[in-house]
Amino acid sequence: MPHPIYKLSLSTLVQISRPRFWIYILGPVLVALAAAKSAPTLAVYTLIAYATLPANLLIYGVNDIFDQETDRLNTKKGTYEVLLEQKQVRQLSIWIVAINVPLLAALALELPAPSLPWLGLFLLTGIGYSMPPLRAKTKPFLDALSNVLYAALGFTAYVALSGHQPSIALIIASTVWCMAMHAYSAVPDISADSASGTSTIATVMGAKPTLVFCAALYALSGILSYQYLHLFSVVAAAVYLALMAVSFRAISTNNLFLWYSRFPLVNSLLGMGLFFAIAIPHYL
Repeated sequence: MPHPIYKLSLSTLVQISRPRFWIYILGPVLVALAAAKSAPTLAVYTLIAYATLPANLLIYGVNDIFDQETDRLNTKKGTYEVLLEQKQVRQLSIWIVAINVPLLAALALELPAPSLPWLGLFLLTGIGYSMPPLRAKTKPFLDALSNVLYAALGFTAYVALSGHQPSIALIIASTVWCMAMHAYSAVPDISADSASGTSTIATVMGAKPTLVFCAALYALSGILSYQYLHLFSVVAAAVYLALMAVSFRAISTNNLFLWYSRFPLVNSLLGMGLFFAIAIPHYL
């Protein structure tokens, strides 16, 4: 009889890791490669591998383990996303450790020291978002701020390749963009979070004010990044502002999830645009 650990198949682990969101972790690493204008090192190749299944299984697997009460009330679970069963928690925990620890150990040995705080920030926010005692997702505004985890591995790669830290303007621009992404994603979960007694930025502010807040953050990100990205910053900010506007209107017609389900595609396309906006001038 196979060991219970194998009851979670590879396909289930991949589903738990939210493949449609992998680009949120992997994308910033690839953008960092273009921005640093240096050939990838062994450490960065390892980081690229880590930014696929391992990193995403860590943040979303931990989230599913500690969000079971809320997830049972969330209509996304069981259809749009996997609904984790209590009997699968131990198995998932073992797989998270088994897949993550070897690569994290390799990264700790391979990466230059100045980049390690960014890797540490990813682990702190990726795990602390869902796991007590921090459990940032239950602390309004800290929940959105902790979403900087999506930029952290990108900054890890950038520092490892360039040898210097990113500018304060880019750090803030990336952080507020990540905050907006989280706040927007929290709006469709307002009902489930409220029913379970979970306070989030969206349950505290309300749906429409949260979308206005997101729009302000996207605008700020565009302004701060303009000196580096120029026209792309304007286009990206305009796209996100338009998405917030149609989402604002969709709340009145109870049709927000339609736009939310397209959010990964919007992010992916703009992320691809960002990569080429940085890479193409380098090769011209």
